[in-house]
Amino acid sequence: MKLVVGFLICVASLALSGAAEAKTLAVGDRFPAWTLPDQTGKPVSSTDLAGKTYLLWFYPKAMTPGCTAEGQALRDQYAAFQAKGVEIVGVSFDDPAANAAFVAAEAFPFRLLSDDKRTLAVAVGAADSTAQPVARRISYVVGPHGTVVRVYESVTPAAHAGQVLGDLSQPAPAGP
Repeated sequence: MKLVVGFLICVASLALSGAAEAKTLAVGDRFPAWTLPDQTGKPVSSTDLAGKTYLLWFYPKAMTPGCTAEGQALRDQYAAFQAKGVEIVGVSFDDPAANAAFVAAEAFPFRLLSDDKRTLAVAVGAADSTAQPVARRISYVVGPHGTVVRVYESVTPAAHAGQVLGDLSQPAPAGP
């Protein structure tokens, strides 16, 4: 049953990832202000990360195969992200308890946030509406001044960490 549910979530994620209505942000855009609870229920906000570069990765559902592969790859490359001064923050529509179980099961050294009202997801193109059941698998690198440095509209879960690290070694693309 768990495999079937995971498969259906992955299929829904793939179908939603190509949705034309979702408007992702572009390099150079100001990333919207946000405050969301982490896996412990503690509020985390964009102002807490002001002055830092961070990778904000949206994932469809905690403990599903693709999300686990993506999280594991980010976990396994965590030291390399830290060496580049990049904080990792995951976001899903899961409640904090589900995210806490995911962090515990996979020994993630980074926070997972709950966007259960889907407001941030809609604002950045990870969801078309607040009725969407799961987030699109997209990521943003947000720079220390709160602007988008990199956009990943199409993510291969197991390869994403390496892709981002490789891109962080290159000069940032020019904005729109």
